[in-house]
Amino acid sequence: MRSWQRMFVAVMRLLLKCLRLGRRRRFKLLRQVEQLWHYGNLCLRSLLYNSFTNGDVVLDSLFEPIYWLVDHVTRWFGVVFVALVIGLTSSIVAIVYICLLPLILQTYTPAWICWHLAYGHWNLIMIAFHYYMAITTSPGHPPQAKDELSGVSICRKCIAPKPARTHHCSICNRCVLKMDHHCPWLNNCVGHYNHRYFFSFCLFMTMGCIYCSVSGWEMFRDAYAAIERMKLLEKERLQVAANQTYYQTPPPTFSFHQRAFHKSVVYLWVLCSSVALALGALTLWHAALITRGETSIERHINKKERQRLQKKGKVFRNPYSYGGWDNWKVFLGVDMPRHWLTRVLLPSPHLPHGTGLSWDLPPCVTEQRTPLLAI
Repeated sequence: MRSWQRMFVAVMRLLLKCLRLGRRRRFKLLRQVEQLWHYGNLCLRSLLYNSFTNGDVVLDSLFEPIYWLVDHVTRWFGVVFVALVIGLTSSIVAIVYICLLPLILQTYTPAWICWHLAYGHWNLIMIAFHYYMAITTSPGHPPQAKDELSGVSICRKCIAPKPARTHHCSICNRCVLKMDHHCPWLNNCVGHYNHRYFFSFCLFMTMGCIYCSVSGWEMFRDAYAAIERMKLLEKERLQVAANQTYYQTPPPTFSFHQRAFHKSVVYLWVLCSSVALALGALTLWHAALITRGETSIERHINKKERQRLQKKGKVFRNPYSYGGWDNWKVFLGVDMPRHWLTRVLLPSPHLPHGTGLSWDLPPCVTEQRTPLLAI
């Protein structure tokens, strides 16, 4: 270690002798370099200084090119995602009608047949209705005229009024009222006017997938075992065909209809189970947000605000939360008991409470909570 240090010192001395710099000139040059370094550091920090800068901001800045690429890819591939959802759902419905329904009518009791027909068609209608409404319904956008709204902030990207709970969507390139997120599977933003349709679609699609997975479990086991027997018999048939004599005949093979039936059942069960797990987790996540009266974006904002106020010894309160039960009533638009049937269990195109521009107390809320951010 000492030999390396001595070698480094000798090289530096030789370099200084080559430059023919005196002692005073060397110290003067070092001071100038140090001053330039501090001056450049000060200029850089003054240009980039932000009191809210932290690790998250730095990561967002580094990943900004990736965000830009994802936004543009999502914008152009939204139609493909919608077609994929419609195609996969239609394939499952076709398999149920062509393969499973005749088997159900032949083997099940009349009571179970009525149950499957009633629940299956009700669930299918709810999925189709809410998906269509989520795609075609605009999430809601604030007015562009600055004179129509007063006392609101201005969006720095579209230079337009930005009411409370409004956020700018980089994919749609405009502000969205009560924005939750941009969903590529809808090719649309999820906002104030179609948030209920989006959640209802996720809920009923998850229920339908669970229903298909549970009711088709026995059929899946039989179909999977049949496919394994197909592979084994096909292997035996090839071996017999290779050594075939006049006294040997190959074992019988499955018909095309049988192969298609068993593979369709396996495809249905695997797809429904996968969607039930993935979409079920997403549905539970949004259910928790609705219970707290938050959107996906507000969850991150409120978390940072809660941490900031906690350091000051204060308590954060969400001004848009009215309690778990009342939050669900506001979200679903339930103003009276019969609305649980007409607006929740049946297709309903009713509008949500409010216009998304202001957030007054809904009439279905039993008691008003103090709308304070901190106390």
